[in-house]
Amino acid sequence: MTPRRSLESLHDRKGVDMTDRELLEQAATAYFGADGFEWNSCAGFAGCIQYIPKGLTHYVEWKPLEDDGDALKLAVAAKSGIEYVVDSWPDEETGMMRSKPNMAATRRAIVTAAAEIGRSLP
Repeated sequence: MTPRRSLESLHDRKGVDMTDRELLEQAATAYFGADGFEWNSCAGFAGCIQYIPKGLTHYVEWKPLEDDGDALKLAVAAKSGIEYVVDSWPDEETGMMRSKPNMAATRRAIVTAAAEIGRSLP
């Protein structure tokens, strides 16, 4: 089963797949504003988005493609109506369909929708 939202939003206007960095930067623009975050080299990653939360003086990583909490906060802030992505299969004993949420695909759908918002901002 695929999400109802069109997968066309995974591609930029030239029809080329966006990199995770481009996707995250555009989503971060929608979430934090244009100057509310930085792209940094993070330990163990090719790079990540970091921001300084109110009341703190140090950077915190923001990883909505990997972290359910960051993705949920992004979905709420973006007022996203994304439905979660489900993997389904027939139960061998009963023949009934079984399903479970595909969390990685759901997080990516949330970030993609936010990136579309970020892309449209000046």
